[in-house]
Amino acid sequence: MNQDLIQYLLRLGDSAMVQAQRLCQWCGRAPALEEELALMNVGLDLVGQARNWLEYAAELANDGRDADHLVFRRDERAYRNLLLVEQPNGDYAVTILKQFFYDAWHFAVLQGLVRSSDERIQGIAAKALKEVTYHLRRSGEWVERLGDGTEESRQRMMAALPQVWRFTVELVDADAVEQRLFQAGIIGNPEQVALAWQHQVEATFERATLPVPQAASHFYLSGRQGLHSEHLGLLLAEMQFLPRAYPDATW
Repeated sequence: MNQDLIQYLLRLGDSAMVQAQRLCQWCGRAPALEEELALMNVGLDLVGQARNWLEYAAELANDGRDADHLVFRRDERAYRNLLLVEQPNGDYAVTILKQFFYDAWHFAVLQGLVRSSDERIQGIAAKALKEVTYHLRRSGEWVERLGDGTEESRQRMMAALPQVWRFTVELVDADAVEQRLFQAGIIGNPEQVALAWQHQVEATFERATLPVPQAASHFYLSGRQGLHSEHLGLLLAEMQFLPRAYPDATW
């Protein structure tokens, strides 16, 4: 059970960290100053959440590594993030859809974790849920605004949807690790998470006048197993350069 919990904490922490890194790539490039500030704030929230999850994972592993080591010294095959978050930002429609799908899943997961039998997880999840409630409201409103907006914004959302949708299979397909943790009372019911995610997507897409695609099929890659797309290695090379080049540097 301890190893299952470590793996699950890595999934939460890695996904938050990689998504934060993607959002920070919009710095100086966002379509409006207000959006740049909003994206950076969401990214900072996710960095804080990633630190909390990874610090707990490091404590449980008790092998001399800390959260910084887990972020900056692991290779891509050791990362356990969702495939969705490692995909490139694309245009703003792609970024918004990625963020919305992740937020809807994240919100449902945290709702289960605030009732965890593990008090440490309860505390981290309770704080994160307040932040992710805002994240979901913001990204959902943008999906509606773009989907039911101008002709161009709708075309961009329709073009973004098939690019992003195929990576949502991991959001609703629980594995044995999650099932065991649920049976132990540590995480919420994965089936309820999947249903909550689906309902959130359907309700938001209806308001956005966007079609909901058929359920994504199983993918040959699996972020939970360390089998990533080619994009993660490039992202980590950028993110990890300084800590790896100067491993003993201090502020």
